[in-house]
Amino acid sequence: MHPVLKPLTVCVLSALYALPSQAQTAAEAPVQTVVINASADASAGGLSKTFGGGQVAKGGRVGLLGNMESMDTPFNSTNYTQQFIQDQQAHSVADVLQSDPGVRVARGFGNYQELYVIRGFPVNSDELAYNGLYGVLPRQYIAAELLERVEVFRGASTFLNGASPGGGGIGGAINLLPKRAPNQALTEVSAGLQTGRQTYLATDIARRFGDDHRIGVRVNAVQRKGGTGIDNEDRDLQLAAIGADYRGRGFRLSADLGWQDSKLYRGRPAVNVAAGLAVPSAPDGKANFGQPWDFSSERDVFSTLRGEWDVARDVVAWASYGNRRGHELNRLASTLNLATAAGAGTIRRFDNARVDHINTGELGLRAAVRTGPVSHKLALTATGFDLDSRNAYATSAYQNTSLYNPPALALPTLTTFGNNLNDPRTTNKLTLVSQALADSIGFLDDSVLVTVGVRHQNIRQVGYAYNTNKQSSYYSEGANSPIAAIVYKVAPTVSLYANYIEALQQGPVAGTTAVNIGEIFAPYTSRQREVGVKYDGGRFGANAAVFSTSQPQGVLNPATKVFGIDGEQRNRGVELSAFGEPVRGLRVLGGVTLLDATQRKTAGGLTDGKDVIGVPDLQANVGLDWDVPGVRGFSVSARALHTASQAVNAANTQNLPSWNRLDASARYHFDVDGHGVTLRLRVDNLTDKSYWASAGGSQGSGYLVLGAPRTFALTASTEF
Repeated sequence: MHPVLKPLTVCVLSALYALPSQAQTAAEAPVQTVVINASADASAGGLSKTFGGGQVAKGGRVGLLGNMESMDTPFNSTNYTQQFIQDQQAHSVADVLQSDPGVRVARGFGNYQELYVIRGFPVNSDELAYNGLYGVLPRQYIAAELLERVEVFRGASTFLNGASPGGGGIGGAINLLPKRAPNQALTEVSAGLQTGRQTYLATDIARRFGDDHRIGVRVNAVQRKGGTGIDNEDRDLQLAAIGADYRGRGFRLSADLGWQDSKLYRGRPAVNVAAGLAVPSAPDGKANFGQPWDFSSERDVFSTLRGEWDVARDVVAWASYGNRRGHELNRLASTLNLATAAGAGTIRRFDNARVDHINTGELGLRAAVRTGPVSHKLALTATGFDLDSRNAYATSAYQNTSLYNPPALALPTLTTFGNNLNDPRTTNKLTLVSQALADSIGFLDDSVLVTVGVRHQNIRQVGYAYNTNKQSSYYSEGANSPIAAIVYKVAPTVSLYANYIEALQQGPVAGTTAVNIGEIFAPYTSRQREVGVKYDGGRFGANAAVFSTSQPQGVLNPATKVFGIDGEQRNRGVELSAFGEPVRGLRVLGGVTLLDATQRKTAGGLTDGKDVIGVPDLQANVGLDWDVPGVRGFSVSARALHTASQAVNAANTQNLPSWNRLDASARYHFDVDGHGVTLRLRVDNLTDKSYWASAGGSQGSGYLVLGAPRTFALTASTEF
């Protein structure tokens, strides 16, 4: 554990255990003058209520507009609760999002970074927001025990959140809420075992103190250690996080301090398939075609501070700040380049070191006013993000290997170096600054809500050459991102909505093969149009949406050799989702996403009309969770996933077959001497199907990632 956090965590845990009687007595006292509804973002309203069964919340954060109920929001989103995260025995954000029909999980290029594809566009894990702030959480892998909620926003999001540091935010955004102390004292210990003899131990402790329980402290500590379902693969994870909040009279504060150390040994690499070669049959899901010397290590310390002040009646100001210090060290058996149908290919050693220093913040003001029969909810915000990324790498020559019968290679000798692995130098500085203004206007007793606004975004990036540390590139451009949206509440249970919103990415620089070499282009503007309908029946809800998003693409004209923003990717689709408890004791979570992701205006028209790499035209999830009659506290659940075929290359001559997967779980809650105990058993990939789960993730790359084998997980949790 980090030398600073270890004594701090021990002291806090000791203090909390030493004060159970005070916290319990206060929790059982009569209702106080202040009602505590702890919220990660320090908002007065606290967390949104949930649909029946508690798996999905009825609202969540909508960027600068703040926390909003779904029926008032002109966008499509799903907000997963901590109860759902825990019942799924989720290890990471990816495990949570396996249940989302609009999301498919992929992997970063050449590493083990979790990556999420929403509406056919990638969202990297270092683009996830933590309490509304980008880049604060670890870059490769985020432990689920940190999280109170996982909020999935579908659609372009630059106006709402500002440009993301990785250039995402086109198909969607993900905001993660940290845990806060609830009204009742909490002391929970969990232990578990997973396929591969991986052990699990976690504690979750929360108390509220002081007059009216205004002060809350919550501590989470986690350790995972051991194998996975993949042969010879091991994962070690340690996490310690402290979340605190204070509910004052007219103001609220919240803060987080966390440390995570994540290591993966002998990970399984992705696979590139040579041009003209058919996609190979998927190896056994347990097979590991990696190398014994492969490891990935990431250690991060992160923190946030957020405050909200009631300036006047219906006027609220807020400020937030976050930072992260991340250290990565990897020795990877890089992507396996498949050369023959028999599985022969090459792999090489790729070492890299990375140190990230991130500082980010936001200032804002919201006000609610009325002008006669018309209401206004005004929001004004300014954001800033600063990244200093220090990198070094080294590679070896390629070595012969095999997909189906991989040899254990001796550690290759490094031959090419970029900077010093023991002392990485700055290679990238990124600064994002924006200002935004919005007005949500209510008509007819707020049954019609119209939202208009604009964000001005500046993007500044400076690149530095490896080895010489000389400035190699400079980019500084700005652009405006508008929004126009409407909600019409047809009835208390039904809302119709429509929106026009944009996403912004850093524009490219013409490369060395172009006659306009070095020309800097203004930021890309991706444009989204969407209409939808929402239903909230109290315990049960459903959404439907139709959308179209056009993303510009840089293209080198093959005739003139002029590089320009002349290409386009257009993703159109239909989303249907349902969640909640339509019948007492039966919870439903699932839906269908239909996608048409098409390449348009490609270089020389060679792939016009072809499917975009890695985007299936159909994704479907069905999840059922059932309380077994006659056995109090016993529930069983099943989840079925379907993903249609995916293109592996731009010409669509290589394609992954569609795949189906079935997962199942059970849990049993009972009391022992007045203490609640919950046993959870989960089996993923129940039929032990071998399949290629995804093609690509990083746009334009068609690398294959093999799906995980059948995996068992057993966890026991008890409350004191």
